[in-house]
Amino acid sequence: MDKQYIEELYERNVDRMYKICFIFFKGNKSNIEDAIQSIFVKVMEKNIVFDSLEHEKAWFIVATNNYCKNKVKHWWNKNVELNFDVLEENKIDQTLLEVLNLPDKYKIPIYMHYYEGYSCNEIAKMLKTKENTVYSYLHRGRLLLKDMIEGDLNE
Repeated sequence: MDKQYIEELYERNVDRMYKICFIFFKGNKSNIEDAIQSIFVKVMEKNIVFDSLEHEKAWFIVATNNYCKNKVKHWWNKNVELNFDVLEENKIDQTLLEVLNLPDKYKIPIYMHYYEGYSCNEIAKMLKTKENTVYSYLHRGRLLLKDMIEGDLNE
């Protein structure tokens, strides 16, 4: 793979990957950077070629999601607190921060649907689950977000 191709892949996908990693790693910059680097190393080692820009986008979302899920299972990452210092530095969307507080099964479907614009059918295929499950996750996730936001307003 040539350097130019990798740089273009990086530029097209790094922001999206960063947001997904941010959700899982609660703003831990070193974990986020390690994840992004590891995924790009995999692309280079396996010489992955994408059929289209949409295929590329979907692959990076799923690969980032899977990588982060596996890393978060480690006991060390379960004890990491949200790093609020990173928020100012990276200008993370406040609504995205609310998504951090959702149970894990709701985080990625909500991100993929509302931030990336994927349909429930597309999300179901990428996450290898049923479309109705995605609808349920989105519905329950929205209800939880609503309760969290209303709770913040009442305090």
